[in-house]
Amino acid sequence: MATKKIKTRNTAQRTGSRSSKNSKAITVILDDEPDDSQVSHAIGFHDFHPANDVPQMQEKLLKWYDQVKRDLPWRKINQIGRSDVKVQNEMSDNERAYAVWVSEIMLQQTQVATVIDYYNRWMKKWPTVQALASAKLEEVNEMWTGLGYYSRGRRLHEGAQKVVEKLSGQMPRTAEDLQKELPGVGRYTAGAIASIAFGQKTGVVDGNVIRVLSRLRMIGADSTNPATMEKFWNLANGLTAQCDRPGDFNQAMMELGATVCMPKTPKCSECPVHSLCKAYQKVESDKQKERGRLGVAKTEKHQLLDIECLADGCKWCLPSDDPWDTSLGVLNHPRKAKKKPPRDQTSIVTVVCKQCTDNQRQFLLFQRPEKGLLAGLWEFPSWDIDVNGNTPSAEASGDTVNHLKYNHKVELSGVFNKVDLGEVVHLFSHINQTYLVTLITVTEENITILSERPSRWLTEEELGEAAIPTAMKKVFKLCSASLEGKKSVQNANKRKREASAEDKRKQRSIDSFFSPKR
Repeated sequence: MATKKIKTRNTAQRTGSRSSKNSKAITVILDDEPDDSQVSHAIGFHDFHPANDVPQMQEKLLKWYDQVKRDLPWRKINQIGRSDVKVQNEMSDNERAYAVWVSEIMLQQTQVATVIDYYNRWMKKWPTVQALASAKLEEVNEMWTGLGYYSRGRRLHEGAQKVVEKLSGQMPRTAEDLQKELPGVGRYTAGAIASIAFGQKTGVVDGNVIRVLSRLRMIGADSTNPATMEKFWNLANGLTAQCDRPGDFNQAMMELGATVCMPKTPKCSECPVHSLCKAYQKVESDKQKERGRLGVAKTEKHQLLDIECLADGCKWCLPSDDPWDTSLGVLNHPRKAKKKPPRDQTSIVTVVCKQCTDNQRQFLLFQRPEKGLLAGLWEFPSWDIDVNGNTPSAEASGDTVNHLKYNHKVELSGVFNKVDLGEVVHLFSHINQTYLVTLITVTEENITILSERPSRWLTEEELGEAAIPTAMKKVFKLCSASLEGKKSVQNANKRKREASAEDKRKQRSIDSFFSPKR
């Protein structure tokens, strides 16, 4: 264990001055006397002291949260109008659990600002778990359109049906049971629901909490490593084990990470717990040492943290081959393994537009498989191609008409119009997707669909409400611009023809004015 040493440095010695007439001593308290090769830290350095740190964390963070928490819709719950307080509380807890469940699933990989509108519309349509259970999956997919990661909505629906059919409409009340019973509910979501809705004294660990904890305790190990994740869970559970408001505390931790302890622009001076933050203390220590090197003429007393040189064998410190970078400050934490770059994928997508007898346009869509990327959603006929590092045009990638026939069992005959519209790029989390878009315009007589896959014709208005992914909406926007452009040209030509005819009629009437009467 490191021992504390007191050291007094003379500013004249630090600056190399021969005279000490104007020099003053700087007194610092060190956890240990550092050198350039090895610094040890105390046992428990990466933990919260249960008697000192934990009560301070709870008091400071909850006080801050009560003052500045954001007014978010899922932090409210309507009171049930019942005289029986026990029944009212049970109903409120169950509704709140459902509300937290919906919000937490939506918030996975999606920003709060985006989620608010979706959450409000969702809860208006399906205010209870029973209401969601009775909905059709197609309705759920349509409501989810635009949020991405569409399997989340499907699992919410599946989970609601299980709660109603197998759990008598009652949400599981512990993190363990929530994780066990509800599809798509992992350790974090289960902890959030259990602590916020039912008051279970359990922690939560998400990206925001990882960032906060890694800086507070200077956890420098790879935050994606299973052992490091378990360390974060132990810290989070330790902070809530004796907390009277575990749900609020967990929300406060997430709020702190989202609004103050941010990834790239942390607001350390506004942080309610910076006095407990070892990364912040390290930054202040670096500043103090720099002032000492510059010969600051004043006496200071500050606890210095020198741990850029790591403790022997400490698996939680920063790695020796990538030590503390003074220029980064608290941004040294957390550390993550480099992500695998997203792969490039090119696909042909063919928008088949049918001109109907009532002058309406309809568009052909197929439903994707029930498993995999964008499961169960509707899309224009498309297929992946191997471009070998090149980006060919749709024409160069093969005959789209034959692809329609063999990949989608769609046969075209007679006269139809085919136009290559160009590219649409869409970024998934793990795929850089490029769509090569072709528009084919047909009539009802020259198209036959033999595919067993679910398919449907939708008008432009119906497309706006359908469960189609964002990428397909981009594709359709490109097609709409092309179709509207053609319509504009056609209307312009029509106006020219009409104007020409009108001019001729006018000319004839003028000529007739001078014609001799018969």
